[in-house]
Amino acid sequence: MIVDDEPGVRALLRDTLSIAGFDVIEATDGMSALTLMRTNQPQLAVIDINMPLMDGFELVERLRSTNNLIPVLMLTAREDKSDIARGLKIGADDYVIKPFGIEELVLRIRAILRRSYKSATAPAVLSCGPITIDDDQHCVTFNGQVIDLSPTEYRLLQILMEKKGRVLSKKLLLDEVWGITFESESTVTDTYISYLRKKFHRDGFDGIKTIRGVGFSIQEPKQG
Repeated sequence: MIVDDEPGVRALLRDTLSIAGFDVIEATDGMSALTLMRTNQPQLAVIDINMPLMDGFELVERLRSTNNLIPVLMLTAREDKSDIARGLKIGADDYVIKPFGIEELVLRIRAILRRSYKSATAPAVLSCGPITIDDDQHCVTFNGQVIDLSPTEYRLLQILMEKKGRVLSKKLLLDEVWGITFESESTVTDTYISYLRKKFHRDGFDGIKTIRGVGFSIQEPKQG
């Protein structure tokens, strides 16, 4: 689903994504997007921030408030880092700044969608201390309590737990989770690690470790 009030941008996105093999539906603002979602179930939404009636921030907030975890890629003409941080904080999975490169946009969309697919070699149930991931049920629990995660948070935690005890570089995580295969100074990994810590570092558990200058690791609690 493309949500943008500019006809030219919608046309560009529609043609680009159609050529790339995607089926596309369009909405001109947040309100019409919500209406469309009542009868359609898109796998991903590309949402512009600056729109009339309901901007992109409010649309994402409304979706997440109803537990709609559709992956979201936000489009913004703003380079203000506070806007980018706000988008990620309220539940967006990635963002692209206008003007954007078509190849990069498609790459990022494919990376987000890839997170929805189960790895054929990964075990269905993963555990680390009080955390359990049941991938068949797409359910994460902490000491038996269900924890709601965005698709990106889920994928990041899953990668960490699949390689429990190993130190994973930012480069590897950017590739595995965000599909960023080129050199990048992006801090998105640090941002999402902080989100996971806010949800799981409690009741004596602090297993998501930063190894300075190297990357991140999730580790079993020390015994005794």
